[in-house]
Amino acid sequence: RPSAPMTLRDSPAAGPSLWRCLPCPPAELRLDLVLSSGQTFRWWESSPGAWTGVLGGRVWTLRQDRDRLWYTVYGEEGEGRPAEAAQPDGAETDQILRDYFQLDVGLPALYRAWGAADPLFRKVADDFPGVRVLRQDPVECLFSFICTSNNHISRITAMIERLCQAFGRRLCHLDARPFHAFPSLSALAGTDAEAQLRALGFGYRAKFVSGSAQAIAEGLGAEGLRRLRAAPYAEARRVLCALPGVGAKVSAGTGWDGEWGPEVGADSAAWWQVADCVCLMALDKAEAVPVDTHVWRIARQHYGVALGGRSLTPRAHQEIGDFFRGLWGPHAGWAQAVLFCADLRKGQELAGSQDQAWGGRGRDSRGDGPP
Repeated sequence: RPSAPMTLRDSPAAGPSLWRCLPCPPAELRLDLVLSSGQTFRWWESSPGAWTGVLGGRVWTLRQDRDRLWYTVYGEEGEGRPAEAAQPDGAETDQILRDYFQLDVGLPALYRAWGAADPLFRKVADDFPGVRVLRQDPVECLFSFICTSNNHISRITAMIERLCQAFGRRLCHLDARPFHAFPSLSALAGTDAEAQLRALGFGYRAKFVSGSAQAIAEGLGAEGLRRLRAAPYAEARRVLCALPGVGAKVSAGTGWDGEWGPEVGADSAAWWQVADCVCLMALDKAEAVPVDTHVWRIARQHYGVALGGRSLTPRAHQEIGDFFRGLWGPHAGWAQAVLFCADLRKGQELAGSQDQAWGGRGRDSRGDGPP
C-alpha cells in the first residue's frame, strides 16, 4: 500500500522542534538568487521565501529570516511505512549546509575586493548581494551540466527531475509530490540507460550521459571523481574533458529524434565550459571561469579583451579565463557567478524564464532545436 504523504513544512512556526537555524546574513547568502541561478536544478520555491529540494540524499526545506538560515529535513520512506517527521541531527545537518553553501568563505570581503578591481562589478554588486558558488556532489553536478548544452533552466530542471524519477531512489512524498535521490553511477551506466533516456526526451544528450557514466564506472569511479578536488585545476579539467559527455567532438546536425546537437566541430571550446562549471561548482576550483559566447562578448565589448578570430576557440577560452583570473583573483569563478546572476535576472525580466544555463551557451548555439 502506498505510504501516506507528509505535509510540506514552509515555516518554523508550524513545528519549531523540526527546524534548526544557522547564523547567515543576506550579505553572505541569498537563497532566492543562488538556488534559481542555474548552478543547481533540484530546488524549487515551494512557498514564498521557502525552497524545497534534495541535497545529500535527503529532502530539505530552507528559508531565511533576517540574519538566520532556517532548515528542516524530511525523513525517508521505509519499506511499506511512511516517512517520519525526523528532527534534524544538528551537528551533521549544520555541517552539510555549511559545506554546500561554502559558508566558510567570507563573501562581503570578496565583493569589496572585486569591486575595487572592477568598476563593472561594482556597478551591479549592490543589487545582487549574497551570490555564492555551491559545493555540489561531483557526480550530480557533472551529469546535470552534461544536460545543459543548448538548453535553458526550466527545461533542464524538468529533464533532471525525469532522470531522478526514472533512475533514482525514492526518498519521500510531500503533499503527494514524490522526491528522488540523484541516480547512482551504476544506474546511469546500465545497458539500457541510453534508450531509457531517449524515451525521456534527452535527445542526443542520452548517449553522453550513459557514455560518461560507463567511462567513470569503469575508470575513476565516483570516489576518483571526488578526489579531483585535490588535483590542480588544469589536471581536473583535462580528466573531465576526456569523458564522452564533456570532451566529445560532435559535428553539427540533428540526431534521429530531430534535435540539434551541439556544434563543436574541430575544437572542444564549447565543451570546456561544461568542464569548468563542474570544476567550479563541485571540484573546489574557485579560479575556474566558465566561458560561453555571452561571456566572450562581454570580455571583448566591456573589458576590451583583444582576441584574434571570430570564434570561441580553446585558446580564446583560456585567454579569457586568464584575463578574469588576473582581474578578480583566485575566486574569479565566484565573481563571474555574481555577474551571471545579474545577467540572468535581466534576461528573465526581458524574456520570461526561458534563459540559458551556465553550461548552455555553446559556440553558435542553436537553442533547443525543433520541437
